[in-house]
Amino acid sequence: MGNVIDQNRLRQIFFIIIIMMLGILLFIELQAFLPALLGAITLYIMLHKWMDYLTEKRKWGKGLSSLLLMFFSFIVILLPIGMLVNMLSSKVTYAIQHSSEFVVAIKKVVANIEQQYNIVLASDSNINKIGGAISQSLPKIVGATFNTLTTIFFMFFILYFMLTNGRKMENTIYEYLPLRDENVERLEKEVHSMVMSNAIGIPLIAFAQGIVGLIGYLIIGVNEPFFWFGVTCIAGMIPVVGAALAYVPLAIIAFANDKTGQGLFLLVYGFGVIGTIDNVLRFTLLKKLADVHPLTTVFGVIIGLNLFGFIGLIFGPLLISLFMLLLKIYSNEFISKQRDINKIMEN
Repeated sequence: MGNVIDQNRLRQIFFIIIIMMLGILLFIELQAFLPALLGAITLYIMLHKWMDYLTEKRKWGKGLSSLLLMFFSFIVILLPIGMLVNMLSSKVTYAIQHSSEFVVAIKKVVANIEQQYNIVLASDSNINKIGGAISQSLPKIVGATFNTLTTIFFMFFILYFMLTNGRKMENTIYEYLPLRDENVERLEKEVHSMVMSNAIGIPLIAFAQGIVGLIGYLIIGVNEPFFWFGVTCIAGMIPVVGAALAYVPLAIIAFANDKTGQGLFLLVYGFGVIGTIDNVLRFTLLKKLADVHPLTTVFGVIIGLNLFGFIGLIFGPLLISLFMLLLKIYSNEFISKQRDINKIMEN
């Protein structure tokens, strides 16, 4: 009997090793498609209830319902993002010229402060490095267009089959997860709330900051206000610094051009109004969509951007939340169960 158990255990271990090796091989070869897969998962979580409504309540065909929802998601979600990226891409030349203007402005402001207070803040070489890094990174926006289009194509390609086979896919995942039903439901709820929070909340907060920023830019007479609106929207999705990456450089340029009033307005309006909008919405909208700790969002976005690119804004915080949730589930599944067994044996 012991030999049979040992043989079965060896076969099981051998089989697990083969599965892991094949899984690692597939992941290495297909990792370029990971952003497309994550994007499809995000859209599926956002759209699957509508899919159920169309197919089960309205009795529409799965293929037609899937195509309709994909078209809807393209118009509502991807088209505005595409227009924003296209607007910024068309302004790359202006941005590069503006980056050199920004470097000159920093030098002038630093020189004025150093002369006035007789201190040394930064050398010219270090300031030039900042300008070089900015001017080199901006053209990558244009180079990323083809990769973005490829990702979008495969994202919708995967999404179509996820929508048409949603029930079967969910049942398969449910069947193969080695967890109790209550923990599976808990995991599903956590993933859904986190994805909805980040996929809807973060872009809305960034767009709100962009609109508020645009109003201020138009009032004060900033050059290329709609370009800076796009910069503010994208910067608003970056943790910690956020939209300050837009209005602080503008203020420095204003100070360097002896427009002290404009510079002060941009700083006060930026930190006082745009920053307030950011904080209020993060602690109201995101709190309502999903009760996520701010540190989880900050470190999650940093990790996610490095791992997955733009889609990491959504899945970075989700990774940290899932890690913490899996620790709780592990404790609930195994540690508490082992305690119950020990109590029974003691009695």
